[in-house]
Amino acid sequence: MSLSLLQQACPETAIVLGSGLGAVAEAWGIEAEVGYAEVPGLSASTVPGHAGRFVLTRVKDQPVLIAQGRRHLYEGLTAHEVTAGVRFMHSLGVKRLVLTNAAGAIKDSFAVGDLMLITDHLNLLGTTPLLGGPHFHDMSEVYSLEWRERFVRAAAELGLPLHQGVYAATLGPQYETPAEIRLMRAVGADAVGMSTVPEAIQARALGMTVAGVSMLTNWAAGLKAQTLHHAEVVSVGQTASAQLAALLQKVL
Repeated sequence: MSLSLLQQACPETAIVLGSGLGAVAEAWGIEAEVGYAEVPGLSASTVPGHAGRFVLTRVKDQPVLIAQGRRHLYEGLTAHEVTAGVRFMHSLGVKRLVLTNAAGAIKDSFAVGDLMLITDHLNLLGTTPLLGGPHFHDMSEVYSLEWRERFVRAAAELGLPLHQGVYAATLGPQYETPAEIRLMRAVGADAVGMSTVPEAIQARALGMTVAGVSMLTNWAAGLKAQTLHHAEVVSVGQTASAQLAALLQKVL
């Protein structure tokens, strides 16, 4: 029944929530929900902090589909499997997709708990959801400039600090080494994580407009005296969900 409600709502905008950011959906109210396992071709995430469900909510009476959690390559899936949710959302009529994630900060001027608007990415995953054919899609502007400008304006109106930078995606599940972070910094990465890029590639290939926001939940390896733990990533994400919810509501 809930699946049919999603189909009838015809949402044109969707948001994918990363580790610890699931509370954004609750901030807006839930009209209907469907577990990933209930959708053909999808399965629930095995990662803590990822609820594994689609939620239908409304922002100013407009239907918005929220994906609470995502699948990752490091769970043993292919890039095509990881992006099944994007194709499902596209089949419902979604035209605009906001991808959020928890990421490690690389740039010195950033701070843990801040938000970073993704301007571009480095695909260090060694794969793509477009494998299997001559899918030569243009990736000159993966993350919509128009949407980035809207995010910047919204953050300024809310008084929220919003950085902009390049997101590097690595396979994981282990965190990066200090040497790997130095390499990423040298080639232009400002933040690092283990998701988002396959979804962005798939969405652009389907003609969807994409925006990306990283919640900087920790410093990348070797930049501070610390030991990285996923529980800390989830905790910081949960604390900052209110800021992200306010920003997304303003933009939408």
